[in-house]
Amino acid sequence: MSPIAHRILAQRAASLRPPLGVVPPGAVSLALGEPDFSPPQEVIDASVQAVEQGRVNYTDQHGIAELRDALLQALPARPASWDRNNVVVTHGATGGLGAIFFALIEPGDKVVIPQPAYSLYADQVVLAGGTVEFVPMGSDLHFDFDKLAVALQGAKMVVFSNPSNPNGIVHTREELEQLAQLLEGTDTIVVSDEAYAALTYTEAAFTSALEVAGLQQRTLYVQTFSKKYCMTGFRVGYVAGDQELIAAIAQFHRTFNGSVSEPAQLAALAAIQLPETTFAPMLGEYRRRRDLVVHLLNDVPHIHLVQPEGAFYAFFAYDTGQDSSQVAADLADRGVLVRAGAEYGPDAEGHIRLSFAASQDDIQRGIGIIRDYFAES
Repeated sequence: MSPIAHRILAQRAASLRPPLGVVPPGAVSLALGEPDFSPPQEVIDASVQAVEQGRVNYTDQHGIAELRDALLQALPARPASWDRNNVVVTHGATGGLGAIFFALIEPGDKVVIPQPAYSLYADQVVLAGGTVEFVPMGSDLHFDFDKLAVALQGAKMVVFSNPSNPNGIVHTREELEQLAQLLEGTDTIVVSDEAYAALTYTEAAFTSALEVAGLQQRTLYVQTFSKKYCMTGFRVGYVAGDQELIAAIAQFHRTFNGSVSEPAQLAALAAIQLPETTFAPMLGEYRRRRDLVVHLLNDVPHIHLVQPEGAFYAFFAYDTGQDSSQVAADLADRGVLVRAGAEYGPDAEGHIRLSFAASQDDIQRGIGIIRDYFAES
C-alpha cells in the first residue's frame, strides 16, 4: 500500500466517520447539505433549450467564454487586471477544490484548516500528499487568532468556508482583515470556499475574502451553483484567482475531469443573470427555519447551540460524554438523521450537525426526537 493510501486510511480512522446505520421507514433527514428548493425555471429552460439546440458538445476546458465573462463580472471584487483567464469553470466546488490541492500542493506541504471544517478539505489535502494542521475555533466558533498565528507559520495554504459548513457562522470583515495581517509578508495561499455567501442572516453585509485588500491577491475564491441556485445535480462550480495559479488549476482539472457539460454551463449562465430578488423568498424561508431551530434547541438539556449566522446548518455541542458517532446512530434508530461532529475534525467531537434545508414540519418532528433523546440522557 502506498504512503498516501496509508495517510488516507489513518485520517479517515481519526475522523471516526461511521455510516448512519439502518434508518427506520419514514425517518426524517436533517443530514443533507442540499437545498430542498427547485432551481429557478429560467435555469431549467436554459438547459432544455441547450439540448434542443444541439449544444451538447465538448467546450473550452476552462469553461465557455460567455460564462467565464459573466462570472468575472459577478465576483464580489477583483483586481482591475483580471480577465476571463482568471476564472476556471469546474465540476462543482468539489472539482475546484480537488484541482486546487492536486495542482498546487507538493508532498509534505502544510495546509492549515480551522475546525470544525467541511471534511472534504482534509480528505483531498491528504490525497494530494499534503499535511493537515487542524486549528480549533474559539468558543464562539470564530477564528482563534492566537492558535491560528502559530499554525500559519510555514503554511502553504489556509482553507476555510465562509459562511461555515458545518457550524453556520459568518467570518466578519474584521476577522478577515486580522487574517490578512497574520499573513502579511508570507506566500501562504488563502482558499476561501464561499458556497453559502448568499445565505446569511447577520445585520452586517457579508464580506468576501476578495473584498479585503490584504487577501485579494493571495485568495483562491471557490464558488458553486449548488446552494444559492439549487443546482446540485448540474455540477457547476468555479475558481477565481491569480492567473498563474488558475492556469495550473485548470490544467489539472481538464486532465482529470475534462470540460463541464455544455447544457449545465448554459444553465449556470442563465442563473447568474437572474435578479437578486429571485432568491429573496428562499432566503426568507431559510431565516424562518433558522429561527425555528434556535427556538426548539435553546432550552434542551445537555445542549449548547451557537446561533447560526449563515448557510443552513446548526452545530450544537452536548455534554453527555458519548461519542458523536454513537449519538448520530442512536438518533437514526429513533428516526432522525444528523451528522456526527467528529466528521468535521478531531476537536469537533462532542457536537452534532443538523441541516435546516428541510421543511418546517420535518424540522419540528426531527428536533422533537432530538429533544426527547437528550431529555433522557
